[in-house]
Amino acid sequence: MAMSDSPEMFDARDDGPGPGLGLDEPPQPTPPDVAQPYRVLARKYRPQSFDALIGQDAMVQTLANAIKRDRIAHAFLLTGVRGVGKTSTARLIAKALNCIGPDGEGGPTIAPCGVCEPCVAIAEGRHIDVIEMDAASHTGIDDVREIIEAVRYSAVSARYKVYIVDEVHMLSKQAFNGLLKTLEEPPAHVKFLFATTEVNKLPVTVLSRCQRFDLRRIPADKLAAHFRAVCEAEGVEAEDEALALIARAAEGSARDGLSILDQAIAHGRDRVEAGQVREMLGLSDRGAVRALFGMLLAGDPLPVLDATRDQYELGVDPASLIRGLLETVHGVTRAKVGGAVDPALSAEERETFADWASRLGHATLHRLWQLLLKGLDEVERAAMPQEAAEMALLRVVHASSLPDPGELARRIVEGEVVAPAASTAGSAAPPPSAAPGDFAALVQQLHDRGERDLAHRLHDFVGLVRYEPPLLVIRPNRPQSNEFVRDVAAALKRLTGETWRVETSDGEAAPSLYGQQQAAARAERDKVLAAPVVAAALEAFPEAELLDYELAGKRSSEA
Repeated sequence: MAMSDSPEMFDARDDGPGPGLGLDEPPQPTPPDVAQPYRVLARKYRPQSFDALIGQDAMVQTLANAIKRDRIAHAFLLTGVRGVGKTSTARLIAKALNCIGPDGEGGPTIAPCGVCEPCVAIAEGRHIDVIEMDAASHTGIDDVREIIEAVRYSAVSARYKVYIVDEVHMLSKQAFNGLLKTLEEPPAHVKFLFATTEVNKLPVTVLSRCQRFDLRRIPADKLAAHFRAVCEAEGVEAEDEALALIARAAEGSARDGLSILDQAIAHGRDRVEAGQVREMLGLSDRGAVRALFGMLLAGDPLPVLDATRDQYELGVDPASLIRGLLETVHGVTRAKVGGAVDPALSAEERETFADWASRLGHATLHRLWQLLLKGLDEVERAAMPQEAAEMALLRVVHASSLPDPGELARRIVEGEVVAPAASTAGSAAPPPSAAPGDFAALVQQLHDRGERDLAHRLHDFVGLVRYEPPLLVIRPNRPQSNEFVRDVAAALKRLTGETWRVETSDGEAAPSLYGQQQAAARAERDKVLAAPVVAAALEAFPEAELLDYELAGKRSSEA
């Protein structure tokens, strides 16, 4: 088995060969005109001390106490998502256990000196007693058997012989079984350091033999601060919003974030701007997402479709757009319940979220969350993601026009809406003298009194369920805004002087007034086409079309 002790696996800070290399002649200085090979930021800024670890204070404190009290476990298990520092922590533990101090007289310490021979050799990946193994490529019992045979021998020069096994969950069942006895009772000079992203795949028998440390996801604000320090060290200008976007995209992983930052620096030619980061990652502008969310709340489908298509043409992934809307709903909900303020949010976002939180009820927010979450699942599985996103958002538009039960109850209690009373056939009160005789006349009077937009929507987009002034029950055939019913009731009160009860219903309804007009026009045309003279003319001239006609002084509107 080839144990990995290549310097490429470690963060070698020095550019020339380290101590122990080239024993026959001293290291030659690097000519000043020879460019050094570029190292990616994730390797260049790998932590070299426990103080440099980000967001793992609890683990560092536990290790410090264990070392101080000489209660060092024989096996450590480091778990967590990718890029939080599992392997880096394992190497730091190896240095802490084997550090001898600048004077060569020191013992295990939570603050390794970094200058003694063991510290330097471990940092450069060349210490003979610190063996690193990649379990993803060494999965079998034969690989573990070599470890079992080797642990019998004392360390060559270090205090402890340390085995670092990365992605340990990849070992086979036979390999785990072969390691159990050695893992439970290893020689005093041997320490095992295991790292894994999938701790649930480890046998319980292995877990019970290790001291486990769960490395936390790194908060976005700490990542952004770390990226700011890296940019300053690299001499790169960076916008705060750009670093916040990278921190969010990293999802708690310092390595992922540094890789994105590396790409952003190259993309922006040593300047990192928010617009470039969005373009690079395919993210939607947060201002555009907030604008789209406002359109969803307004319940107007055409602007929603236009905005969604604009984002698609800019290269924004449809699933990313839905995720942005989900983040918005989550941010508004947190603002409503008074949760801790996300430090990654801008002042504008916080103000907007607070405004929406004051106007939206919990039920509405929860409904929006569920609808968008379902839409995200559909988009991610759909063969046509953009079309799936549009359909999901149209479903949200429709839901936005539905009444919030809590808000409806409040309005009933406060008298804004009168709860319907039980009624029997023929018991309706006669219409007040000021009320128009039928629904069509009502709409016409609204139009004549200057309520043209409201009259247009009542004429074209609702069907009549019940007209018993001062009661009006309608069924919208397309989504309307949350304030539509309230606006109609207010307009009718201005028109008639009476307080109206306006309700929406899913029951049977007459066609809209516009639909009735269209149906009447089609019936009239069919009657003309059925006239004997017209029918005979069409039979004689099959290619002829009816373009215009006039009935008793009434001219058709067809061209």
